[in-house]
Amino acid sequence: MSGHPNILVFDSGLGGLTVLREIVRARPDARYTYAADDAFFPYGQHSEEAIIGRVVPLIGELIEAHAPDLVVIACNTASTLVLAHLRAAYKVPFVGTVPAIKPACAASKTRRVSVLGTSGTVKREYTRALIRDFAQGCDVKLVGSAHLAALAEAALDGTSVPDAAISAEIAPCFVAGDGPGSRTDTIVLACTHYPLLLDRLVRLAPWPVDWIDPAPAIARRVVSLLGAGSGQTEEPGAEMVFTSGRRHRLSAALTPYFGGRVPA
Repeated sequence: MSGHPNILVFDSGLGGLTVLREIVRARPDARYTYAADDAFFPYGQHSEEAIIGRVVPLIGELIEAHAPDLVVIACNTASTLVLAHLRAAYKVPFVGTVPAIKPACAASKTRRVSVLGTSGTVKREYTRALIRDFAQGCDVKLVGSAHLAALAEAALDGTSVPDAAISAEIAPCFVAGDGPGSRTDTIVLACTHYPLLLDRLVRLAPWPVDWIDPAPAIARRVVSLLGAGSGQTEEPGAEMVFTSGRRHRLSAALTPYFGGRVPA
């Protein structure tokens, strides 16, 4: 695709900014609309039927308002529930976000992997099917976090989040086994909010592990669908939309996710 494609990135909140950051790096020439469904955040507190009933028509409204060339659902919970419905309802191509279980299990040396996600994501049959299909003999532990997504949003907003609160959420991911050669060595970040805290996750981990962030793979998929870019150096604008109607409070913490540009 030539020119400046318009890419819509959608999430329940601000976690999708970690995906946006990687896509902007891959296609800096594109125009971006970031939509956060903060009026319904967090999705993990709602039923599957409620999420489907809300997200499908909401995406239709966003498509009508912003005319994207491609839509990225930068939310594991939404992706596991609504992608099939969205592809059936709208002609725009969609890229979803699913737990990176296959690459994590392929890379694990101790064959012990944890999947850290929201309570909704880890209980989905979709997630369990990924484990059945791609565990490759690994012992995969599903860890549902009730608070980590909200803690990530709070930290990004400048609120002080104590280390103890984060440590409590990630502690179940670490299984010691019978020695260093059998303990957890790979953790899948199955919520796009979690990489917002990656520096602290690394620091607070009881031992070093590989943290698997799906964002680079999503960016590669976007490039495969839209092409590598026009080579133009001009950066089109960007926009940030909240379903609650509130205006974004742009800060120095947000600008890197938009490639340095200032969203309207």
